[in-house]
Amino acid sequence: MVIVTGLSGAGKTQALRCLEDMGYFCVDNLPPTLIPKFAELCAQTNRSINNIALVVDIRGGEFFQSLSEVLGQLEQGGIEYEILFLEASDEVLVRRYKESRRRHPLGTHGEVLRNIREERVLLEEVRGRAGKIIDTSNLKPQELKDKLADLFGGEGDNSQLLITVISFGFKYGIPMDSDLVIDVRFLPNPYYDPAMRLLSGNEPMVRDFVFNSPVTTAFMDKFTDLVEFLIPCYIEEGKTTLMIAIGCTGGMHRSVALANRLGDVLRGKDYRVTVSHRDIGRVG
Repeated sequence: MVIVTGLSGAGKTQALRCLEDMGYFCVDNLPPTLIPKFAELCAQTNRSINNIALVVDIRGGEFFQSLSEVLGQLEQGGIEYEILFLEASDEVLVRRYKESRRRHPLGTHGEVLRNIREERVLLEEVRGRAGKIIDTSNLKPQELKDKLADLFGGEGDNSQLLITVISFGFKYGIPMDSDLVIDVRFLPNPYYDPAMRLLSGNEPMVRDFVFNSPVTTAFMDKFTDLVEFLIPCYIEEGKTTLMIAIGCTGGMHRSVALANRLGDVLRGKDYRVTVSHRDIGRVG
């Protein structure tokens, strides 16, 4: 469990989005008194929830004052947690509030700087208990994301990108959310063999027919080289999802076989990959 807290305007919302992209179950502005019950519910659910991120800050008003007591309860209950505290300089926080035109949570008056200083005093204790403190004054969003990945990524860079490989038929249209679209209609087509026409690329007979072609072998080598070159570039740029769409005429044979093969190759490189076949069995 990561408890994200800190100064308003220091980047807690951005941090929560980054943690969510890394697979954390995230909740914003949870009253501290509900944290033990929430942890209990996560432990009892059938869904495997191993990583939790909670934003707890002064927006909770008087509820926030119980945070220290709740942290003690977590420790007594053997629930492991870590506090991530985000802060920034007064000058930067004032500028961010002026640019966003949002009211400070303590803003009963219009003096933003005064609100910020009051908040620093209120957060002194929890800052002292924080295991990780990040000053975001000079950090760009991607730099904050990189820091969080280093601190909480756990499985390395490969875990940051979720790759979907999908086969499809051009006759039914290109998947709308594709990032890369590959046309494999130039490969030998099993459709014209009556013994394979009603089968799919999941069947060994069809798969072997497709990959017994020297053209398929040469193309697959070049294609996987391209994908393996691109993926680290996408990760470096901060991309969290990548959809690779492989299309043939009907989405039954060639695209299915190649999508399965690409999925196997990427899994062998320890990437998170799902493979789906949009148009298998579709007629018309």
